[in-house]
Amino acid sequence: MFDLSGKVAIVTGSTKGIGKSIAENMAALGAKVVISSRKPAACEKVADEIKAKGHEATAIPCHIGKKEALETLVSETITKYGKIDILVCNAATNPVYGSMLNAGDEAYDKIMDTNVKSVFQICNMVCPGMAERKDGVVIIISSIGGFKGSKNLGLYSLSKAAEQQLVRNLAVEWGPHNIRVNAIAPGLIKTDFARELWEDPQKTKAVERITPLGRLGDPDDIGMLTASLATRAGNYLTGQTITIDGGRMITDPS
Repeated sequence: MFDLSGKVAIVTGSTKGIGKSIAENMAALGAKVVISSRKPAACEKVADEIKAKGHEATAIPCHIGKKEALETLVSETITKYGKIDILVCNAATNPVYGSMLNAGDEAYDKIMDTNVKSVFQICNMVCPGMAERKDGVVIIISSIGGFKGSKNLGLYSLSKAAEQQLVRNLAVEWGPHNIRVNAIAPGLIKTDFARELWEDPQKTKAVERITPLGRLGDPDDIGMLTASLATRAGNYLTGQTITIDGGRMITDPS
C-alpha cells in the first residue's frame, strides 16, 4: 500500500524543512524525486544526501516566481524521467509581518504570485501529462493560517486560503482523469520559516499550552503524511485540506 516505486515526484522548496522531509520520505518509499529550490548548490546537496542512502534524486533549481523557470523545471524532469506522477507545491514566501495596511502593493503581488499564481501555473503545466496516463497526485502545502484571520500574517493567510480553493477547483477539473488534488495545512512546525516563534521559550510554551498534543510539529510530521497521501492509501481522497497541527485548531485557545 505505502509504495511509490517507479513514481516520479517534483517537490518545490525541498532543500530544507518540510519540503526536504517530503522529498526524503517519498524517496524512501521508492520514488524518484526532483529536488528544487532557487539555489543550485543547496539542491545538489540534498540530492546527494538522498542518493547516498541508496535512493534516486535529481537536482533541478527553480525560482517558482518565474514562469519560464517553472517551464524549465517541468521540461527537464520529463527529459530526465519521461513523466511526472506526483507534484508537491511546497515553496512559498512571506516577506512581511504586520498589518495589511502597511504591506503595500509590492508585498501583495510577491506573496500572491509566489504562493498562488506559481501553483496555478505549474499545475497547468503538469496535469495534462498526468491526464494522458489517467493517474496523478498533486499536493499543495497550505497552512492553518488559511482558516482564520491574523493581525500579523494577513496576506500570507490570504494566499493560503486561496491555495485551498485552488485545490478544490483543480480536484473538480482533473478528477475525471484520475488526478487527486489535496492540500495539507500544517500548524506551527520547527522550520526556518517559523524560527522566530519556536526559538523563543515563552512563545513556544504559549503554543504548546493551546495544542492538545502539547508540542510543536517537526518537518517529518508533515513529510511522512504527504508521502503516504501520494501512495495508493490516498486513492479516493481529493479536494480536501488536511489539518495537521497537533489539535490546535479544534481546541479552545483560552
